[in-house]
Amino acid sequence: MKARDRWNHILGLMSREGYAEITTIADSLGVSPATVRRDLDRLADQQLLTRTRGGAVSNSTAYDLPLRYNAERNVSQKTAIAAAASARVADHSVVAITGGTTTTEVARALALRSEQDASGQSALTIVTNAINIANELTVRANIRLVVLGGVVRPQSYESTGHLAELTLGEIAIDEAIIGGNAVDSRHGLYCHNESEAAIARAIQARAIRTTIVADASKLGAHAFARICGAEQITTLVTDWRAPRDWVAEFEEAGAEVVIATPPPETSAPPRDAVADLG
Repeated sequence: MKARDRWNHILGLMSREGYAEITTIADSLGVSPATVRRDLDRLADQQLLTRTRGGAVSNSTAYDLPLRYNAERNVSQKTAIAAAASARVADHSVVAITGGTTTTEVARALALRSEQDASGQSALTIVTNAINIANELTVRANIRLVVLGGVVRPQSYESTGHLAELTLGEIAIDEAIIGGNAVDSRHGLYCHNESEAAIARAIQARAIRTTIVADASKLGAHAFARICGAEQITTLVTDWRAPRDWVAEFEEAGAEVVIATPPPETSAPPRDAVADLG
């Protein structure tokens, strides 16, 4: 197993459990304790976890994993969700997209789908506070791109703060496509960082429709900062692992629920199975 794969496994374990012993990690990876010690030291050097005697614990940075690590989790689900969400976006609309791995996939899907019409006008206007998304869309001639200002958080590549909110006050948004770390039908959508929640909340408030993109591991999970209430969610796009009772609760709360179709090579478990919280 490559070092990067081991690191992703360890960071995922930290995110779920908060603490892990070296022997437990070594057994789960099938590697030696010495290898795990070196991996933990490397991740601690990057401030992604805190070393302890015999193991490691998560810290605020480890809980808020950088985008490059989260990008490799639930890849097929995120790609399918992105395809389903992008297919529902109306041509010539103004779409705001927040940062995150699933929303990044949505932006890519929109860029591939969008084409200039006969008048030469852009097929879509995309507003984003994520500099990685902006970087990818800059070269797309068929996309009119609006980038929100602000202070950039290196963990998520998102700009936040008053400068970003000032720009939002001057524009109208047809649809907001927002990701997060946790969503449920009673409390709504949450993320781990309060500044990211604030800008996502401001984006949602300016939009006519709010689409939440979240793989099944986010349903019923918990996070610190509230983005919006369940009553403000127009559509939830999730994957085929979503338990039936969770889907029913969102629909009862008034949201439309779209279940993304698994790719042909994926064996989809029954939707009443327990969601994978990893």
